[in-house]
Amino acid sequence: KTMALSSLDEFVILVVNQQDASSSSQDISISASEITSWDLSEILSYGRVKVRAHRTRLIQESSYFHSLLSGSFSESGLDHISVEWNLQTFLNLLMCLYGYDIEITSSSFLPLFEAALYFGVEKLLSKCKSWLSVLASSNDTALPKLELSDLIQMWSFGLEHDLCVAYLAKNFMLVKSDKYFGNVPYELLMCCIKHSHLTVHSEMHLADALLVWLDTGRRISDLSDSSQDNTINLMEQVRFSLLPLWFIAGRSKSHGFSKFADQSIELVTKLMKMPSTCLVDSLTDGPPTDLRVRLTEYSEILDLSGCPQLNEASLLLSILPNSYFANLRWRKSLKSFLKNPDDDERHQEQLSDRTLPILSFESVKEIDISKCQGLDYKAVIKCFSKSFPSLRKLRAAYLLNIKVSTMLELLQNFRELTEVDLTVDFAPIIPVQASVFYSGQGHCSLSNITRLTLEGRSDICDMELRSISRVCDSLCYLNIKGCALLSDACIAYVIQRCKKLCSLIVCYTSFSENSILALCASISMTNEHVDSNSLASSLQMLHMSKCEGSSETSLLKLITQTQKMKSLCLRDTKVSDSVLCELPGSSLEALDISNTMISRMALARVISRNPNLKILKARGCKNLLQLQVDGRTENSSPLFSGQEVFKCLSKGSGLEELEIGWGFSYFSLESLRPAASFLRVISVGLGASLGEDALKLLPSTCPLLESIVLYFQEISDSALTSILTSSKHLQELALSYCFGDISLQSFKFSMPNLRKLRLERVSRWMTNDDLLVLTQSYPNLTELSLVGCLHLNSDCQPIISAGWPGMISLHLEECGSITENGVASLYGCIALEDLLLRHNGSGIQKSFLLDATLKFPKLRLVSLDMCDAKEGGFDVPEEKEEGRSLSIVKISRCKSERCALGGGVAPDHRETLVMLWNGQNFTKTLLKQRL
Repeated sequence: KTMALSSLDEFVILVVNQQDASSSSQDISISASEITSWDLSEILSYGRVKVRAHRTRLIQESSYFHSLLSGSFSESGLDHISVEWNLQTFLNLLMCLYGYDIEITSSSFLPLFEAALYFGVEKLLSKCKSWLSVLASSNDTALPKLELSDLIQMWSFGLEHDLCVAYLAKNFMLVKSDKYFGNVPYELLMCCIKHSHLTVHSEMHLADALLVWLDTGRRISDLSDSSQDNTINLMEQVRFSLLPLWFIAGRSKSHGFSKFADQSIELVTKLMKMPSTCLVDSLTDGPPTDLRVRLTEYSEILDLSGCPQLNEASLLLSILPNSYFANLRWRKSLKSFLKNPDDDERHQEQLSDRTLPILSFESVKEIDISKCQGLDYKAVIKCFSKSFPSLRKLRAAYLLNIKVSTMLELLQNFRELTEVDLTVDFAPIIPVQASVFYSGQGHCSLSNITRLTLEGRSDICDMELRSISRVCDSLCYLNIKGCALLSDACIAYVIQRCKKLCSLIVCYTSFSENSILALCASISMTNEHVDSNSLASSLQMLHMSKCEGSSETSLLKLITQTQKMKSLCLRDTKVSDSVLCELPGSSLEALDISNTMISRMALARVISRNPNLKILKARGCKNLLQLQVDGRTENSSPLFSGQEVFKCLSKGSGLEELEIGWGFSYFSLESLRPAASFLRVISVGLGASLGEDALKLLPSTCPLLESIVLYFQEISDSALTSILTSSKHLQELALSYCFGDISLQSFKFSMPNLRKLRLERVSRWMTNDDLLVLTQSYPNLTELSLVGCLHLNSDCQPIISAGWPGMISLHLEECGSITENGVASLYGCIALEDLLLRHNGSGIQKSFLLDATLKFPKLRLVSLDMCDAKEGGFDVPEEKEEGRSLSIVKISRCKSERCALGGGVAPDHRETLVMLWNGQNFTKTLLKQRL
């Protein structure tokens, strides 16, 4: 009897009630002595669980049970104790209490942490803290992520503040888009921003996140004076000198940011004019925090794009340790480095090693310095090679000062670099080229680079591309779109050299017969043996828009070998039905046959073979109205043709982009319904006849639409209102040459997400007051195109500047007398990159192009018309000008010196002068066409 009582004292029964209503009402008894054999999935199916546990173990490992079972509580003598807790969490707690490993996950962390605190299980508490500590400090991206709502709850309970801050700082880019981000307490957010591990891709991402946080729940309008002071303190943590100009201008009216906008623009403008050495001289003692890019040991992406104010001094300041600035002579050593960027490599390395203790950030994989024309790319790339040894992707687009061959030579030190993008703007002009052969020798090895983008690089000649192909012999992806100087023979040579090519973009080049032969050949044109299969058989992407020099026989031979093709662009080529119908395989995901003679039956055949087609572009294909019958073509009704093609599409996995014209109708949209629910982009052009009913169907049929472009369609206020009020994701709206009855009423609905708006020949009625309404309805526009708004005058310029200060692209054509008194009031759009002003009034000063390069520091593209020149012409900027961003200027001329726009007669175009700066030279081309 004594032994029996002793046994009862040794154990206690813990009765845990299951809180899940779906579990059964039955009981199950288990023993802690048999934890290794517990089947949790079975145990959790019971409504009540009785656990036989060791009393001594509970007392020793849990402060809760210690107090309950060994104190003066009445329960201390009971052999059954009721526990009201989540069953799964409590069982895991018991397992840990008995020394068994348990798995902590994102979803189980907070329940386990709360249980450990409540029951006072130090072992589990330590395990939870260790798990969170690893998440807050590790570079392992495969680790699980803590739910932000759980983090906020922990902070609110006063738990582990340091770890909460560290985790939030390190994972800021992830949590800033979380639906609970607006609920982050002010104190936690402020501590996070000040934390040394705050990791963001750019200062813009930080500023944008803070503005989102401020807007949540209308914080600004509801805050007390003290809280508003806190808000100002929060925004003062932003390093405004590192923000892109377009972002500052675009957010100048935002709550919480407007106070800082003007001084930020002034600061950025000042820095753009300041050479590196002068910037160093202007600095005070100590680390120049406000000028340093945020970099931490966890940084993976560095996005500096759109910041022309950055120079090499800015970047150097960011990759030097704080201790460097303790030396009173730091300015002298930094200036010494900056003054010698062109020293030979050996001397440069000695200099930097001796005076500049550059930090290394091993985690950085991607860098974007696009549109940072203030950078000396040679000095910057050399610094990058020391500071970012693991770099894999470099984007340096729209930088005219870069010489491609020199850049690639500098990049040979990046052993892990696989992708390089050196895109610039290009004019779609393909000069007649002679086939020229070169035999330059390669001087470096870049065999690790697999993706190379040289789009628009009209400065690259045959010799350079041949040299590049020798050192970049592992290329899988090559984009030479718009590289107008390259001959067909050179492109063919490169194809044969780069035997791993599977993606090739050659739009607007001389790609033709020789290149196609190279793709189809099994023996190299350089007499080197390649695989028995041709390169064509491995191609997954081929874009050859406007490459018209190939015969049907050559195209047929090429197409029949592309059985792995995923993305094919034949826009503006002479491809025929007989060629397209021979496309083998079933893996096509994107097809562009715009402005070709492809018929409906040929297109239907390709679509039916490729169920994964997600992008179809077929605008301008008149033959979609024709049916091939016994070698003849017969016209068929739009109804039948639309159903035929789009029924095939509806059977696919879901269309995401559609550009269509001839043959597309209400019935086509109905046929497309099953597949249209995934549609994000739709462009409907000439030859289509949607009608009001179909337009009203768009929002419900395509609920995910982000872009709607309509050409030559009948529209109405009711249809447009339906689109604008129901398309919640819409970011782009374009109405071009549409007819029907629309008015200002359609544009009075607030759409803060809309970024691009084109109203071309659809709003003759628009007045300055109407334009003001547009600025209120669409406050965040970055691209605007207005054509044929005859009632606008020069007073609309300040409306545009004040309403859309962050405008990036502005096209105004045949819009009343907007430029009758000059364009000075447009200079408020300081972030403009693309500007078209044609037939808006003859008041544009002769010096406009010179003034524009100063007033619009990021301006790249300008289109003007001689009819608008106040003094009969325009002065052209000097050919060589440091820091230039302007790359293409188009000046059109009409046949009459002053065309009679007031009479409603369209201008009679005569020619266009295209001036192109490509960084190496300046060219002028006179075309008998309008560009």
